[in-house]
Amino acid sequence: MAENTNTPESDTQAAAPQTHVAPGPHLSDRKLSTRRMMVDVIIGLLPVTVAAVIMFRRYALLQLAVAIGGCLAAEALFACMRKRRPTLGDCSAIVTGMILALSLPWNTPVYVGLIAAFIAIGIGKMVFGGVGYNLFNPAMVGRAFVMLAFAGAVGAPAYVEAGDVGELRDKMPWLESLGAMPAQYAEAPDGGADTVSAATPMTAKKMKDAGEEGGFLTKFKNLAVGNTIGSLGEVSAIACLLGGLYLCLRRTASWEIPAGAIGAVVILGGIGNLMDPSSGWTVLDDLAGGALLFGAFFIVTDPVTSPLTPKGKLIFGVLFGALVMLLRGYSNYPEGVMFAVLMVNAIAPLLNRWTVPKPLGGPAPIPVK
Repeated sequence: MAENTNTPESDTQAAAPQTHVAPGPHLSDRKLSTRRMMVDVIIGLLPVTVAAVIMFRRYALLQLAVAIGGCLAAEALFACMRKRRPTLGDCSAIVTGMILALSLPWNTPVYVGLIAAFIAIGIGKMVFGGVGYNLFNPAMVGRAFVMLAFAGAVGAPAYVEAGDVGELRDKMPWLESLGAMPAQYAEAPDGGADTVSAATPMTAKKMKDAGEEGGFLTKFKNLAVGNTIGSLGEVSAIACLLGGLYLCLRRTASWEIPAGAIGAVVILGGIGNLMDPSSGWTVLDDLAGGALLFGAFFIVTDPVTSPLTPKGKLIFGVLFGALVMLLRGYSNYPEGVMFAVLMVNAIAPLLNRWTVPKPLGGPAPIPVK
């Protein structure tokens, strides 16, 4: 029987294997799949999620449900628009939704969370080709869009709708029972506890540095445990460390990236302490405050948007940590993790080019003429 040679070109291209050529040795692990890595990230995010739910109760659950549901719906919609089978089974949309939700304030309006989810999946991932092809972290793309488009709902004023501590007590009375309220305002001006805006620790520090009324420093123990106001994923440094170490031990996250980020913050924060030892803000506060640890372990470690080589990953982490400190200190934003992530994502391909390792056995010999 003659072999049929009239195979359509599209079928031939679809059947052709897609390979990525890199310096040897070429080793692979059949157990290392996208789904397994995404499940690991979900497990790693559980301590952060639990801390957020303990702190913000039903508000945290609502943000998680909206973001995850929106990402799953967007994944299915855009896949159908491109006439492709939805890849919901790999859990990547769930991870994007969890990271997006944990990067938002507790009282983000539902419509803002949905818009962020659709932007994250549609603009942050699907326009590049889907899973494994995106240049920027999808969750941060969605977060950046709503941060700029709905600044009043997602920016610093969003953490307390009326900017009044009394209303915060009315909305979340359990905070005072946890000790969050007294701890948050323990160092506020005398008599100002009921009038000081319930700012995040980084915003309060920014206000203090600028000499504005109501600025104060949050104690380190409250930053570590989570008795503070902030985005859902940044309230507990201990929870971020637990989940992040799990990812590094599982090798789902490359340890070089968080190590580089933490090292950069320690060095720059230490220099700041030496220049102004009376500020009351230490390197530990730089590490535990804001979303630095959350970003270093769960966002910039995304294997798709980070470099491939160990040296490139270390440089990538150092640049991320340095940019966070730069944005915190010299920009108008009290926190710089989101913008730092997007900036280092953009230069990841260059780091791959600059840090190509030598092939196994050394470079190929040059033939003698």
